Amino acid sequence: MSPLAGALLRLLLLAGVAAAAACAVPPPAASRLARLSTDFGARLFGVLARRSPDRNVAFSPHGAASVLAMLQAAAGGETRGQLERAMAYSLGEKGVPRALRWLQQALSDPAKEELVETAEALFVQRDLPLTPGFMPRFHQMFRQTVKQVNFTESERARGIINDWVQQHTAGMIQDFLPAGTMDEMTRLVLVNAIHFKGHWRTPFPVAATRQRLFHKLDGSSVAVPMMEQTGKFCYGEFSTPAQVGYDVIELPYQGETLSMFIAAPFENAPLSALAAALDAQLVAEWKSNLLCATRLLVLPKFSLETESDLREPLRALGVTAMFDAHAADFSSLSDQESLFVAQALQKVKIDVNESGTEAASATAAVVYARMAPLEVVMNKPFLFVVKHNLTGALLFMGQVMEP
Repeated sequence: MSPLAGALLRLLLLAGVAAAAACAVPPPAASRLARLSTDFGARLFGVLARRSPDRNVAFSPHGAASVLAMLQAAAGGETRGQLERAMAYSLGEKGVPRALRWLQQALSDPAKEELVETAEALFVQRDLPLTPGFMPRFHQMFRQTVKQVNFTESERARGIINDWVQQHTAGMIQDFLPAGTMDEMTRLVLVNAIHFKGHWRTPFPVAATRQRLFHKLDGSSVAVPMMEQTGKFCYGEFSTPAQVGYDVIELPYQGETLSMFIAAPFENAPLSALAAALDAQLVAEWKSNLLCATRLLVLPKFSLETESDLREPLRALGVTAMFDAHAADFSSLSDQESLFVAQALQKVKIDVNESGTEAASATAAVVYARMAPLEVVMNKPFLFVVKHNLTGALLFMGQVMEP
């Protein structure tokens, strides 16, 4: 098997969400919500992967789905309708708020050996008039922090948000929001942060790591440090709907609540066929069809960091209105200002080595106010004056009774 680092990154958090939700028997509504959120995140990843066919892509499906769910709570009209259709569920459905809380608790169960921490935050302009009842509804659905900030001091507000992200990702994600992301028109920033640190159930011996060739899709090769171990792994062979054959191997972490699944085509073929087929059902099929046997596994060590602009991928999934200053409807949040999403960003960092995996992500939606220009309509008789400003001389004046 020739595992591809890109496949590892793309599957890590997807598999983690599904496995973490299985830490206890989930209620049916939570199972459905986890599946739909995973499928939405996988479709979004598919768009990102198609746009970067030759580049490493690290992505957090759960982080993206979390922020879009929070936006759904704030949206109204067609803006909310597009989010509901893209995500395939509505926050207004019976059982969904309770399912959201269950999943949040399951992901960050402190009793588990693996460390998974998730957090959400709502940074809101301190004088933004919120719709009555919004905050109680929001608290009912999300385990989140609400912080009032002053976005007119944009650099200070950016520092507050970046410090929060750094704190909730154990320092892995720094300077998340770049300079210029926010200005005095910013009204709201919704953020999700995830930090994961897991040790392999069976670590790779450090002494076995050595330089080996990694074969790239363009036919070239590069020497990279490869870890190696022989052990009992769960392994299987599958094929995509387009009949591209590939194999899958599972690497469980200590406690076995989470696993990394590695998938790679048999031939040196693009991963686009795998990415296009990726969803919650496929990962579940892998898990149920793997057979455990002794294998020699050779896996590259790697450390990657990816920053993604999610606006165009979301537009490709039909989520367009919230980015349109004239069409966006966030009246569920505030009916006093016209708001729209100006930025949708994600940053992911992952380190894989002999002992295990540490990964973190931050996802944010930055909401701006649309400044409607004050109208000055000269639709009745008026005077005019032409003044020479340097001397103060009035060169012309008059009145217009009828243009």
